[in-house]
Amino acid sequence: MDSRFMPEVLQAVPGDGYVIYAYFNDGTVRRYDAAKLVQKGGVFARLKERAFFTAALTVMNGTAAWDVTGTRDAAQCIDIDPFVLYESPVVPDPLERADTPGDHACTMKVDAENT
Repeated sequence: MDSRFMPEVLQAVPGDGYVIYAYFNDGTVRRYDAAKLVQKGGVFARLKERAFFTAALTVMNGTAAWDVTGTRDAAQCIDIDPFVLYESPVVPDPLERADTPGDHACTMKVDAENT
């Protein structure tokens, strides 16, 4: 990695289990498994609740974060260092392969009558 490059997460999408797909400012998508963090407990204990893990995942401070208060207060979030996320493996965009088995970050059904 170029020492001048500062990775910034532009989008974070939950996958199966405790997987995060992080979309970076260099065009890469990286798959990070947060299971070990969740198991550690401490500040990450709140993430063990899968519904919270999925619903509160967002982007704050240029990285994947969980909005603890629901107010988008960057000082009251749980986040992961973007350099840690950037070290994760590059993967194909899961949103472009939603019709294949495995991790599904998003599945959309469009009703032709309402479009």
